[in-house]
Amino acid sequence: MRVAVGADHGGFSLKDEIAQCLRKAGHEPLDLGAHTYDADDDYPDFARAVAQAVAGGQTERGILICGSGVGASVAANKFRGVRAGLCHDTYSAHQGVEHDDMNVLCLGARIIGPAVAVELVLAFVGARFSGEERHARRLKKVLSFE
Repeated sequence: MRVAVGADHGGFSLKDEIAQCLRKAGHEPLDLGAHTYDADDDYPDFARAVAQAVAGGQTERGILICGSGVGASVAANKFRGVRAGLCHDTYSAHQGVEHDDMNVLCLGARIIGPAVAVELVLAFVGARFSGEERHARRLKKVLSFE
């Protein structure tokens, strides 16, 4: 699976570890920055890049990392076709995909450590939308909001 990965300065130190985790699991990370540490960069720039890659079909999924994960989630969800979820537990990381067809995982690097982040990423990329009638019905309603 091709996965867009992006992070601002708050998530910069975790981004390479996430990309390595994806490669090791047989996935292809697309690094959309930041490529150098800049304490003054802005999370919406990276959220846009990842959201556009997912919405445009360049990647199947995306992962965004900022300090708390909240800003990245808010920004990514502004894009049609993006269903970003902030997850700091493995249940939400896989259930968000299985029930809600979440396609962007947002993480807070100041909230969780690298080991938990790797577990979340693996749960996220390992999950598939169930397609169950109740989940499809709910997703259809959500998509109608766009």
